[in-house]
Amino acid sequence: MSRLTFRVPEMSCGHCVASISAAVRGLPGVTDVDVDLESKLVEVGGDGVDVAPVEGAIREAGYEPEPA
Repeated sequence: MSRLTFRVPEMSCGHCVASISAAVRGLPGVTDVDVDLESKLVEVGGDGVDVAPVEGAIREAGYEPEPA
C-alpha cells in the first residue's frame, strides 16, 4: 500500500474538507483519505495510487495541491 501527502493551503472550512475527500475517495485504488483542516494536509492511501490523478482530483474540487 502506498501513501501520498499533499498540502492544500486554500482549505478553510468543512466544505473544503468534504469536497476534497469526496473527489479523492472516488479514484481507483484509493482506500483511505484523511483531510486535516488545521494542518491543511491531505493524506491518501491505497494500492497503486499515483500522484497525478490525486492532484487532478484535488484541482477539480477547486484547490491547488502542493507536495508536502
